[in-house]
Amino acid sequence: MGIEVRDAVDVRLGVRLGELRAERGWSLAELAEHSGVSRSTLSRAERAEISPTASLLNRLCAVYGRTMSQLLSEVETEPAGLVRAADQSVWRDDASGFVRRSVSPPHTGLRGELVEGRLAAGADIAYDRPPVPGLEQHIWVLDGALEVTARDVGHHLGAGDCLRLRVWGPTRFRCPGPQDVRYALVVVGP
Repeated sequence: MGIEVRDAVDVRLGVRLGELRAERGWSLAELAEHSGVSRSTLSRAERAEISPTASLLNRLCAVYGRTMSQLLSEVETEPAGLVRAADQSVWRDDASGFVRRSVSPPHTGLRGELVEGRLAAGADIAYDRPPVPGLEQHIWVLDGALEVTARDVGHHLGAGDCLRLRVWGPTRFRCPGPQDVRYALVVVGP
């Protein structure tokens, strides 16, 4: 994805984050209190001065009661019933080595979505809370290995393995290496 396209997505995402905060009538300080994210980081994200990390978006999704796919679909130019592979939305968190492809055509009214995740070898992402409590996830490793921790229970997944869980608390996704991991994530809202 080119720099101009990423910047445009970050700008639309920043605008949407500002709209969600305004819909609730919150100041940046109030959102910071609800999310545990600093006021300055929230302000910079809303102004698209920074590209939000997966962890930051997860915290905001939890506050706004949305999955990450729902939030990202809200900043797409227009929803479609069919999305060709070349047109699927890709979002990168360069800080953590996470690449997320929204495989399902975006639609905010549906409960299920399909995502392709890629983590670089050694990448480790911890989410302090689910974006929506009780969210059902099916994690199917396509290539490589993935370690998933949920409810203080660790799971080591190799190619072909699939883990189903409901997310109620913190989770952690780690790629132990030596190669990158690619996995399909099916997310079903409660």
